[in-house]
Amino acid sequence: MKANYRRCVSCRCTNHKKTFWRIVKVYLSQKVQLDKGIGRSAYLCPNETCLAIASQKNRLGRGLRTSIPQDIYKKLWKRLESESA
Repeated sequence: MKANYRRCVSCRCTNHKKTFWRIVKVYLSQKVQLDKGIGRSAYLCPNETCLAIASQKNRLGRGLRTSIPQDIYKKLWKRLESESA
């Protein structure tokens, strides 16, 4: 894979990392947060299909090797609504 390219955990497509949402499990605190932090990361396409599959099949949880709080999914759905509006 080229430098700065990542793969969506849901649809498995590759693209530049700036086109994806980044979900991070922070190294020391083990908290899951959006966009910033140092630790294990998972990338997700900013569309409804990928977000629905990721939440239904726990793709983010498997990619980050932890459980994903529901508020993370709520924030992602709100972000999707605001970007599409």
